[in-house]
Amino acid sequence: MNYQFIHFNILGGVATIRFNRPEVFNSIHRSMALEIQGALDECQSSDIRCVTITGTGKAFCAGQDLNEVVDPQGPPLQDIVKLHYNPIIQRIRDLAKPVICAVNGVAAGAGANIALSGDIVVASRSASFVQAFSKIGLIPDSGGTFFLPRLIGTNRASALMMTGDKVSADDALQMGMLYKVFDDATFEEEVQSLAMRMAAMPTYGLALTKQALNASHTHDMSHQLDVEEQLQAKAGASYDYNEGVQAFLEKRKPEFKGK
Repeated sequence: MNYQFIHFNILGGVATIRFNRPEVFNSIHRSMALEIQGALDECQSSDIRCVTITGTGKAFCAGQDLNEVVDPQGPPLQDIVKLHYNPIIQRIRDLAKPVICAVNGVAAGAGANIALSGDIVVASRSASFVQAFSKIGLIPDSGGTFFLPRLIGTNRASALMMTGDKVSADDALQMGMLYKVFDDATFEEEVQSLAMRMAAMPTYGLALTKQALNASHTHDMSHQLDVEEQLQAKAGASYDYNEGVQAFLEKRKPEFKGK
């Protein structure tokens, strides 16, 4: 695809999707949403072993471009959620490889919840998160009501969603929304290092781990134990498992292939 509203590149097995409308804080309209979906589809390639999602400029993503919402010729709000954001979230969660959401600046509304859908969520120290929906009479979408309560608890999630208060990166880390916070000066370097590290890991096993975590949201313990048993059998039959064991026994660095 030829991308106009995002940057998409692949380096060393790491694909980077970079939102690229900095003049409007990377807010999303239909064309941009479809480009994000297309890039995530490209990330299914076996050559890609880790995906990073980040933003250009001062923002990660400010959520929905409201100019599109008020445009009489624009799509209805329900279609925006159904056709733009829901497919992005579903693709991130279904992608059989680790997705790092690297929040470089403000993440508001749908932008905040896209960030929270990642497998590993990191932020620059100057980043912030805002559940901005309540300020214009809407409810959180893009998986926000699913992810945020599971990360920080229902009480805190409810408060943030109803007040629309801004949360700093350090406070988000303390609450459990994030994996790590990096200093602004080293943010890009730290994110790249983390992504390369993940790409070098046994990504088939990571994909099965992601599958197990996704399933855990709807299973009781007994069913989840069955899922673990089945997925462990798949992991145990993989090339990466055999390579990992052999490398350990031979005291050498493993060379995983993601299969």
